[in-house]
Amino acid sequence: MLYKGEKMERATFGAGCFWGVEADFRKLPGVISTQVGFTGGGVPEPTYKDVCRGDTGHAEVVEVAYDPEKVGYDQLLEVFWSSHDPTQLNRQGPDVGTQYRSAIFFHNESQEAAAKESIAAKEGTFSRPVVTEVVPVGDFYRAEEYHQQYFDKMGISH
Repeated sequence: MLYKGEKMERATFGAGCFWGVEADFRKLPGVISTQVGFTGGGVPEPTYKDVCRGDTGHAEVVEVAYDPEKVGYDQLLEVFWSSHDPTQLNRQGPDVGTQYRSAIFFHNESQEAAAKESIAAKEGTFSRPVVTEVVPVGDFYRAEEYHQQYFDKMGISH
């Protein structure tokens, strides 16, 4: 819900399992809302079960709606980097598969440029190369309701 005077842009990030990543973004002042879902694949209207099979091409993602006058895209990128290990190819911790890939799905040329600059700045700060992909956002499919704000629903502090 937008309030008077708020502007809104969207950003979409894949950083492994979307539950904890969503919780991290929700803490950031200037974030209006978040939703978890899937993008980057070729199957329309995938379910969580479909994506978990690993054959839809989708990534688990967090779509962030934010007020660019209150939080910059660069700040969102910092949350993205701190929320996962961008050197793990197609996995995060025990979660393995392309659906857990590290990806920045850009919505416009400005986000694309910022994402690429951010990766260049992060290279060399990790013990292994950054494998994060930067690709245009595709169709976004919202995950089932029980996945939305999962940590809050489960009483898990993050």
